[in-house]
Amino acid sequence: MSGAAVKVLLAEDDPDDRQLIREAFVENRLPNELHYVEDGEELMDYLHRRGRYQNSHDAPLPGLILLDLNMPRKDGREALREIKADPDLRWIPTVVLTTSKAEADVLRSYDMGANSYMVKPDSFKSLMELIRVFSQYWFQHVRLPQDEW
Repeated sequence: MSGAAVKVLLAEDDPDDRQLIREAFVENRLPNELHYVEDGEELMDYLHRRGRYQNSHDAPLPGLILLDLNMPRKDGREALREIKADPDLRWIPTVVLTTSKAEADVLRSYDMGANSYMVKPDSFKSLMELIRVFSQYWFQHVRLPQDEW
């Protein structure tokens, strides 16, 4: 993909997982801006530019969302349903990145419009490989919509 690097919004409540994912982006030398929110409510505020996200410089529109399913206040399932039901947001590719291996979660996520489903690995080495392959696919081979509103 040519042009500016895709902005990624990570919806993840676990600070350790956020840090490991950020480190995996850095170690893989990805040029992508990685922003994060801590739960589904904050995710929707970010996407709708509400509250502390009213300034578009603080909340650039993501070209891709990495979404954990198990978060407080509003979980990833509810957030995914809202994103894919909203004509202004449903075009944003949403990749589930979660610990759940449950077939019901996989099927439900795809049924609600998830573009991909990945299970968080148990080691940093495996996470590095997952992020490397993820970035190759999404940022080098897939043509994503332009990241402008």
